[in-house]
Amino acid sequence: MKIFSALYQWTLKWAEHKFAPRILAVLTFAESVFFPIPPDVLLAPMVLAQRDKAWRFATITTIASVLGGMVGYGLGYLMFEPWIQPLITEFGYQARFDKAMLWFSEWGVWVVFIAGFSPIPYKLFTVSAGFLNMAFLPFLFASAIGRGMRFFMVAGVIRWGGAPMEQKIRQWVDVLGWSVVSVIIIAYIATR
Repeated sequence: MKIFSALYQWTLKWAEHKFAPRILAVLTFAESVFFPIPPDVLLAPMVLAQRDKAWRFATITTIASVLGGMVGYGLGYLMFEPWIQPLITEFGYQARFDKAMLWFSEWGVWVVFIAGFSPIPYKLFTVSAGFLNMAFLPFLFASAIGRGMRFFMVAGVIRWGGAPMEQKIRQWVDVLGWSVVSVIIIAYIATR
């Protein structure tokens, strides 16, 4: 089934839309607080569609992510018990949240920096930082550096790869998509 090819084409069309930067900012902000889909799925096609704006898109993504992280921090600080903990349980993030808490106890503020590259959703780290009353400025600094490095790396790799990379992605998108789905299912079964 070639559903990922159709999704890829749809995403590329949206990536060229005049409101794409705003949509990218909203998606990124939401991902840092609650949304499950990472912004890379829109950032990469936007850079492919407009390679000359790669650094602008990476900047938008970084700023929106840090702003969303600040909201996540505030929610963890102010509303963890009544709102956040039930949602973590409801969405099946408890094991990941526990892992994030363990990482915080071992590495402190460095875990926020590392979170930009980890498979554990960034939103869990933002909420955890607030819940644990982590110093806000180090949290903000680590978030900006970690998330910025990730998004500028994605934008840079896609910008550098250009049209040949786009052709490879187009050729392999269904295989890659189904591989990711398989890995997620296997990881889910293995962690149960």
